[in-house]
Order: sequence, then structure tokens, then C-alpha cells
Amino acid sequence: MEWDIGRITSKRAILTPDKTVFIYEDSPVTYKELNDNVNRIAHCLKEKGLKNGDRIAVLSLNCPEFLEVYFAAAKLGAIFVPMNFRLVAPEVEYQLNQSGSSFFLFHDVFTGIADSIRSKVKVGKDNFIYIKSGKSEVPGCPSWATDYHDLVKDSSTDEPTPEKTVDLDDILAIIYTSGTTGAPKGASVSHLQTYFKNVQIMNYMDMRSDDLFLAQLPLFHSGGLFVVTTPVLWRGASMLLRQDFDPAQFAEDIGKHSPTIIIALTTMWRFVLETGRLDSIDTSSVRVVFGGGERTPVTLLDELAARGLRLQQGFGQTENSAMMMLPKEDIARKQGSIGIPGFSTEVWIADDDWNKLPPGKIGRIVCKGPTRMTGYWDMPDRTSEAIVNGVLDTGDLGYIDEEGYFYMVDRAKDMYRSGGENVYPADAEKALLENPKVMNVSIIGVPDDRWGETGKAFIALKEGETITLEEVHDFLKGKVAKYKFPMHLELMKELPLTATGKVKKVELKEKEQKRREAEEG
Repeated sequence: MEWDIGRITSKRAILTPDKTVFIYEDSPVTYKELNDNVNRIAHCLKEKGLKNGDRIAVLSLNCPEFLEVYFAAAKLGAIFVPMNFRLVAPEVEYQLNQSGSSFFLFHDVFTGIADSIRSKVKVGKDNFIYIKSGKSEVPGCPSWATDYHDLVKDSSTDEPTPEKTVDLDDILAIIYTSGTTGAPKGASVSHLQTYFKNVQIMNYMDMRSDDLFLAQLPLFHSGGLFVVTTPVLWRGASMLLRQDFDPAQFAEDIGKHSPTIIIALTTMWRFVLETGRLDSIDTSSVRVVFGGGERTPVTLLDELAARGLRLQQGFGQTENSAMMMLPKEDIARKQGSIGIPGFSTEVWIADDDWNKLPPGKIGRIVCKGPTRMTGYWDMPDRTSEAIVNGVLDTGDLGYIDEEGYFYMVDRAKDMYRSGGENVYPADAEKALLENPKVMNVSIIGVPDDRWGETGKAFIALKEGETITLEEVHDFLKGKVAKYKFPMHLELMKELPLTATGKVKKVELKEKEQKRREAEEG
């Protein structure tokens, strides 16, 4: 069926041309202004040879140009490849080559990365496009790149025509996984899957056209792009947009702009609460607070509730974002639950043979439906491992209660066996996050001569705090079974995190492996 996500801005420019689509760093932009800019860059890219199926990558902080290229690519039937702005040069090189991107747009703050890899990637020599960020002390446009704003300033605002018709089943974007385990994989997401996500998310939040969203999630991630931006524009609502997340600014934006819907992850909320700014801010405008995750401590939920912010937890991943959410009326009754499946997603708990498990039994969280990714880009073997007979294995473990509400246990790959017992680190991690000294914690399994494996806790403390392994054990008593206690402790200034605040356990495992090799060597 002929249709594409790029039509969202085209339709909005007709239906609500003068309405504010986003406020970028306190400057409003209307739906018509956005669509005009989308069309300008679309014409420029088409003149440069971008056509259906070509991949176009963007490495930038949050900015209007990011969204302009996203919707322009959608209108032309090209495939948008947003890149994590925390990546280093070899990682950017890998994703550009793995996706086969022929265009690369980058913010000026990443000019050094672009320069160091431009001879190693498949991007056409005239297809490096420089975007000015407005930050001070950054390089000007290099001779080997084209300035974005110079490129589009005289371009047409007419609706562009793709080389051939864009179909709903065509790939819209390749979103690379956060890489908590192994090399990143590019999840291929179609226009159709994004269509169904829009409808599902609007239902979740009872989204209204007069809503104002505050999120500040990175746009390169599925949460920022598919859970926030695309459905917001579809509904004709408005959003606050800043280059990056600053916890103090985030709190102040609640008081200054009176948003009605806020989306933030557990780690973000922890930083916001630490600023103390929320204590003096009126939050009465906020109707929906969505986010959290499986490691959201009860104390954090209580702290937010005391400030009028009742957090609805949810569950999703790059391969199938926002697949479930806890209804607002169940926040207190089902505390700790990640919710129930959305209207367009089927989710259940399965054993290793994919049989459905009854309530209370821990198993794999699996799903199917039209919001699921098509597969991993150019990785048929990895795709067939993740998707069997149309069913996606999320890689997460959980269970349901008698009423069908889901609860997260842990990542399947994070489980370890100690003395014959399956140990899910998330149990002890969640308990330790209740400790007032602890900022963040992650536990991995490490070899042990007596028990096979035991847990090692990596803990980042709040400023000025100290803690010992004995104190950790004392705190865990009565909260989790003793066999789940970590037997080793390493204090760190901060834990390695993905863009969405998840701990990169693979880095901690590599760090531990190197330490053991050094000791044995």
C-alpha cells in the first residue's frame, strides 16, 4: 500500500500550519516551517542522488536538522540511520559500513570523528554534510564537506516526489541496538510498523492535540524517535526539544513550560531528583509520566509521587519499542509491574521450547505483532535467532501474575548459576538501589571454585559516601535470599551506560576478565 511516514509533516502543514511543533532551545518552530525545511533538504538530497532504499546516516545532538532529514528520507523512500552521539570513531565507521550508508550528516562537534573515518567508509566523497550546532569553539565546515544550511537555503519548499512509490512495507529506519551485549545490530523498522506504534502510543497516553511533551531522550534512539517524536507530530501536539539532557534544566522546564506529558528513564529521574529543583516547582500541569524500567526502585517512585508525578512504568526495546505500559489506575495496586501489552502487540511468557507458561513461572518474554521490527539489517543469522515463526525473543526474563500483568526479572544473558541455583542479578540490584548511599549498581557472575559462580557488585556511590561488602550484605538481609548476595565488591566513580541509561554489563564483564587474566599472568 502506498504511504509513508514523511506524510506526517506534509499533512500537519495543511491541517495545523501555524501551530508550534517544537520549542527548540526556547525558540518555537511551526508545523509549516518544519515541513518547508523537510522539503528543502529532500530536494537537495535527491539532487545529490539519494533514492529509494539508499541509507542516510546522521550523527548529531538533538536538533531540528535531525528531524528534517528523518522526514525527508521518509518522503524519498530512503532509509534513515540515526547514530548514537556517544560513539567513538571505530564504532561510527562500523555502523556506516554495516548499513552501507552513502550519505553522512554530522554535527560540527563530531567533525574530528568524520575526518578520521571518511577514507574508510562507503559514503560518497560529496556526501559528507556538516551541521552547525551553535556551540562555541567548534570547527568550521571543512573543505571536504558541504554546509547543511548553505545547501538548503535556496531550495524549493514544494513537496518532493520519490523516484518510485514508497510502500508501507518499505524500511523506514535502521536503529542500532545499544550494544549491552556484543556488537551492535541494526533493527530494521518499516513505515507500517511505525504506523502501528504511533497508534499504540497515542492510546497508551490518551494523547491530545493540545499536549506539550517534555522528554529530552536522544533522538537517535527508538524511544526519542518512535515513542516521542513521531506520534507527537502525528497527533499534532507539541514538544520541548533541547540539544541534550541537563537534569537541572529538565526540572526548570517543567515549571517554565508546564508540560502535560513527561517521558524520562529511571536514570534521568535520579539525576533530576538529585538537583533538588523539583521541590520548588509546580508540577500540576503534568497529566502523564511515562518511563522507568525494570530497575526502578520503590523509593524513587515514592519520591516522584510526593512531588505530584505518578510514574507509569513500561517495557520496550529497539526491536519492538513501547510494547507494554502500566495503566495509570494500577500504579499503586501493581507497583513493580511493567504493565500489560499494548493494543497492537501480543506478549507472553514462554519456556525454552516456546510453550506458554502459566502465571508465576519465570520464562522468556516473547512477542509478535505489527510493531515488531522486520529483522536485523544484513544479519540473516542473527534475525533467525531472534525471530522464530514470527515471534521475537526479547532476551528478557519475566513472569505474569494471575491478572496478566507483567514483571521483569532480568536479562537472560545476565543470569548466572551459584551452587546450582539460577541467580537473577536484578533482584539484588533493585534492592541495593534503595540504599541511600548508592547512585547505581550492576552485578555480574564471576567464576568461583566452590560455588561455580558468585556475584560481583560494581557500585557507584553518591558523592562523599563509602560502603563495604559487609555493609552491602547487612543491607540486603531480609530483602533477597542469601544466595543472591554478591560475594565481591568494586567501587567505581560511574558505571558505563548506554544512551538509555542501561548499564553496559558486557564492559563490566570484559573489565573483570582482564583483571583475572592479569592476576593469573
